[in-house]
This record gives sequence, C-alpha cells and structure tokens, in this order.
Amino acid sequence: MMKKFLLKPINLYFVAVILGLLNGFYGNENLHHVAELISNMFIRMFRSLGAPIIAVSLITILSSFSDTEISTTGKRTITYTIVTTIVAGLVSMMVYLLIHPQISNASSTLAASVVSQNTSYLKHIANIIPSNFFSPFIENQVISILFIGIVIGFAIRLIPDPETKKTVVLFFKGIQSILFTLTKWVVTILPIGIFAFVSISVAQYENGFKIESLGQYFTVILLANLIQGFVILPVWLKYKGIKPFRSMKQMMPALSVAFFSKSSTGTLPLTIEIAEKRLGLQTSVTRFVLPLCTTINMNGCAAFIFTTVIYVMQSNGIDISIGTMLLWVFVATIAAIGNAGVPMGCYFLSASLLSSMKIPIELLGLILPFYSVIDMVETSLNVWSDSCVANVINKEMTQSQPLLVNNDVTIEC
Repeated sequence: MMKKFLLKPINLYFVAVILGLLNGFYGNENLHHVAELISNMFIRMFRSLGAPIIAVSLITILSSFSDTEISTTGKRTITYTIVTTIVAGLVSMMVYLLIHPQISNASSTLAASVVSQNTSYLKHIANIIPSNFFSPFIENQVISILFIGIVIGFAIRLIPDPETKKTVVLFFKGIQSILFTLTKWVVTILPIGIFAFVSISVAQYENGFKIESLGQYFTVILLANLIQGFVILPVWLKYKGIKPFRSMKQMMPALSVAFFSKSSTGTLPLTIEIAEKRLGLQTSVTRFVLPLCTTINMNGCAAFIFTTVIYVMQSNGIDISIGTMLLWVFVATIAAIGNAGVPMGCYFLSASLLSSMKIPIELLGLILPFYSVIDMVETSLNVWSDSCVANVINKEMTQSQPLLVNNDVTIEC
C-alpha cells in the first residue's frame, strides 16, 4: 500500500518539485547543467509530439463524420461548439486584461535563444499555406499544421471509393493510437521533467522571476472558467427558454464525476444517462450531440491555451497587443477543437505552440504540478458546456418537430 501511495503521479510530482527546489537553490553548477539538459530533452519531446498530434487529431475527427453527422443537427452542434469555445477564449482574454498578470522576466540559457521574434507568429499566419507538405512539421509551424489537418480531414470525406476511404481513416486512427501511446510514456516520466523545469525556474526566480505572477496566472484561468460556466452558458440557456441552474443541478452527478475523473470521455456514458433521465432530452439528441461535443467542445481548453501562451510569451519579453490577443483567441479555439482525446492535451498543445515560435517553455514546469487542479475545473466546464449544447438543440428540435394529432392533421409545436 505504501509503494502504491508513493507511486501516485501527484506524489511523484510533489517529490520532483521538492528536489527541483533543492537543486535550484543549493545544487552546484554541474547539477544545474544536468537539469538544463533534461529540460532541453523534454522540450524536444513536446515539439516532436505536439505537431503530429494536432494534425492527426483534426484529420481523424473530420474524416470520421458521417453524412448524417453533417446534417442540420451536426451543423448546429458544430456551430454552437465553435461559438461557445470562441466565447470562452474571449472571456479568458478579458479576464487576463483585467487582472494583467505581472511579467515574470524569465531568463535562462534557453531564454537567450528568443531573438527578436516578437512577430514570428505573424509570419506563420502569412505562410499558412506551406511551400511543401512536410515543411510545417519539420519547422514546427503549428498554424500551417492546423490548416493541413482541416484540409486533409475534409478531403478524406470526399474519397469516392468506400474501401479506400475506410483504409485511409483507419491508417490515421492507427497513427493517432501510436501518438497517444508515446504521449502516455512521456506522461509517465514527467516527474523527471518537473524536476528539471523547477530547477531552472528557481534560477529564474533569483534573477527576477515574480512568484506572485504565477498566482495571477492561475487566477485568470480559474476565473475565466467560472465566468463561462456560471454566467455565459446560463445566460445562453435562459435566452433559449431553458432554466439554467435547474439544468446544472440535474447534471451535477455527471459534473462531479467529470471533476474528479478529469475525463469528459470517461464521463460520457453517465452524461448521456443523466441528460436523458433527469433532463428529459431525446435519445436522438443525446446519443449524437453529446459524443460529438465530447470530441470537439473544449471551452476550458481554449481558455487554458490562450492564457498560457500569452502569459509565457509576455514573461519572455514579447509585447502583446489587443489585435494579437484576438488572433490567439482564434488559434486557441482551433487548437482546442483538435485536442480531442489527448492526455494532458491542453498542456502539450500550449507547449507545442510556444516551441514552434522558439519560445522557452521552462515556465510550464511550474504550471505542471498544479495542472491537475486546472484540469478538474476545465473538464467539468467541458461537460457542462456539452450538456448546454445538447439541451439547446433538443429544445430547438422539439419546437420544430410536428406533433401528430390524428391521421390527417399535424400541428407545429
């Protein structure tokens, strides 16, 4: 029992943080070099996995949609999903501007590699269409990779031969399984990475890092999630003629499981059952809309990606304008939708986006030990948002369906 307790990830993270702090404050120069070497290795792993995961996830999601799923209900689901995710990103942007986390002034050997690339991400936008297919993956151009994933996903849908189409879809699903397995391996050895990141971050603290800045960062993410969950989504439900907090109360068993399991996919069977039995939603809605939303509706992830990318960029001395923030709301939305099913997907996507611009991501090492709490809140928000989308679509379908009064007469609801 003691061995099982000590090997729990949260306990290993805690030990790694303690060892990192000790090494940062009291370690010699050789130990600091070892920490920097390990940090570099993890950054390379993030870069090598992040870009393919984004592309393959988008391709798999889009190519797997059936013609029925691209029907009116499917289009409505996707529209509501995209809109709520964009709103979640905008909310995080407004909260970020309101709290305005202090700049950490992160500095390290890796930070020196951030040459004047304050506008490098604008070049990614300008070069969204790559000169050749493989260059975005070689150069880690995430914006181009998103574009490639979307285009290929829809192109696969148009393959005329069913067998060929099925083979191609299975191929990408196989690649996705491989990437997920590799990601699990990285997650297994993350305590080693945490040790290295914390060691380097302690040196940054001694050189001007403001620890209160990290608290403000967490406040932005948590507050943005709470506003989205308790204000924005309830107002939307109210506008659609649905009692929001009654619906939230009815969904509480699923939301609780989502919070503690940190898995919207794992919570899906319970979400469907609660939506049908306690909210009274039609099975034709719950069994189509909820699985689709679980795959692509990532309100919490969009808020995390936006806040994390902007915070780390500013901490590394990059000036961020309002226009740039609005651009990153869009990027965070697309990246969040492509995050489906990836363990710690928001974290890896944020690391990949930052790495693609050659921005040091050691600061993510301090975020990682607390990511579990953030993930709990994000997952609950995602499941709550899923149920809201299903509730609204169920209401709209009920209003538009004809009710049979007798054999000859139908009356619109």
